[in-house]
Amino acid sequence: MIVSGGNVSMIMPVETDIRTKIIGAAQKLIARYGYGKTTMADLAQACGMSPGNLYRYFPGKLDIAEQLAIRAFEEEVSALREVVRRSDLSATERLKLFFCTQLRVTHAKLNDDPKVFEIAEIIRRERPELTNQNLARIRALLVEILSAGNASGEFNIPDVVNTAETIQCATLKYHYPQLFTQLSLAELERELREVMNLLLQGIFCGKAPSNGAKQGRNSQN
Repeated sequence: MIVSGGNVSMIMPVETDIRTKIIGAAQKLIARYGYGKTTMADLAQACGMSPGNLYRYFPGKLDIAEQLAIRAFEEEVSALREVVRRSDLSATERLKLFFCTQLRVTHAKLNDDPKVFEIAEIIRRERPELTNQNLARIRALLVEILSAGNASGEFNIPDVVNTAETIQCATLKYHYPQLFTQLSLAELERELREVMNLLLQGIFCGKAPSNGAKQGRNSQN
């Protein structure tokens, strides 16, 4: 941004830094007091600014919660993208590891910081479009695995997009699982293995899997 006198303004980087500072402070306050008990006035004080100045950067507390959720979603997608890029694994192995990773990452997120559970519930209720966008990003990665399986001959899936949607629906319980159940991580992992074996049986129905696919089936049993 150029201002009078031809000087280059640092307004945008400074604003970004301030927003980052606010989000960081919000994360600490919410972790300590919870979302419901954390006020914009508390947050402004923690950031060393007036409430009016805070509202310049975020219209309300829900908008800050949204940014915290986006951070969590980015961490999840990054971990899943690493699985998709595992060229040393068969598509079957990647598919199983994909959902196992998703379960562990999201379970740890809620388990390590119980206050995050409150934000997750609020975002799911108040900003469902954000949750839907994250699910779409995850589904796109899932499509990559299924397409790779088709290319390698492991799978023979006519419509990978529809199949990705179906698999995602069938495994939704294992995405931030504490929102659905109080089962332990070990119990959830056992359930997920059975669900994945069942889904893979459907994918392989009518087609003899390649050696790589067979190995993938047995690697996590």
